[in-house]
Amino acid sequence: MDDSTKRILQRLIRRIPYQMLQTMLGKWAHLSREDLHSLDLTQPKWVLTEHLLALCEENGLRVKHITELEMIYIIENPNQGMWHGFQLLDAEEDAPSIELTQFKEQFKANLTELISHVSIKIKKHTDEAIWIRIAWGDNFTKPNHLKPTYVVHHLQTPYVFVTGVTSKHKPLLNQALVLATRYGSMKDAHLSGRNLTAIRDLLMRQYQQVFPNKHPKPLQEKNPVPRNPNIEKEQAENTENRLQMACEAFGDGTLPQLQKAVYKLETKFRDDSNKKLTGREEPFRGVVEFASTNLLESLRHCVSSGMSSTPVTPLLSSITQKGRNYFVITDKGV
Repeated sequence: MDDSTKRILQRLIRRIPYQMLQTMLGKWAHLSREDLHSLDLTQPKWVLTEHLLALCEENGLRVKHITELEMIYIIENPNQGMWHGFQLLDAEEDAPSIELTQFKEQFKANLTELISHVSIKIKKHTDEAIWIRIAWGDNFTKPNHLKPTYVVHHLQTPYVFVTGVTSKHKPLLNQALVLATRYGSMKDAHLSGRNLTAIRDLLMRQYQQVFPNKHPKPLQEKNPVPRNPNIEKEQAENTENRLQMACEAFGDGTLPQLQKAVYKLETKFRDDSNKKLTGREEPFRGVVEFASTNLLESLRHCVSSGMSSTPVTPLLSSITQKGRNYFVITDKGV
């Protein structure tokens, strides 16, 4: 085992939490039962790593085996980086009939034609997703396994999710994917986030979008203070209308855990009290970002509780309706 392979394994073991390590190594299937039993998970990580390195050398494991372990860990724990959604366009007639074997052969052949030194691993997950790990090199250097690109694609769908790709390699990846899937082109869906499941569900419309017309009324307080029945009726109607609008804009039930939405402003500055900025010909530029651990749930709550005005502005409802969280606003619109 060379030094670069050792570094890959050392970094990987540092990333995997103790409570997951035994499960991941068991799924890896490159160590015997006796090897696994010999590991003492109560030891410090550096001691455990040295023991693993020795076992891997005894078993003659190489870089292709170590990257298999990394792939298992990333598939089981995908929220490791920033994922970006893309959409394939202009499908050819045979695009829906592409099978895994065809896709693997075509993708590998296309990408290796574009770049000399590249390492490609393709694995089908239990949810039918195709996972691709790419370590990039160039015409003179070997693939860098410390900075891989991961791609997730569901066959027979026009959606692709990518993390860890550089601007240099992005055109090569796009071309290889387009050719392998029998599409004409691929565009940025302007949707990104650290939660792969949320990005996938939002772009592929896999979350609950049933918008009910009626909702249960709020629980009645015990020993309520007497109120004007007309005011109560009006408040109840307003509450129901807000809840209806919130569900129509963001959906009903559990929502994808999106962390942020970004709005890039490129509009004319309009303020009669500031002639200097208003008179400028070039647009006024700025960025507005909404962030939350669960942005869609937060926005829905703001609308249903009356904290946000109704009807919901299209700038916010477009997140779910268009499956995007990055928008550029100009004087001509979004």
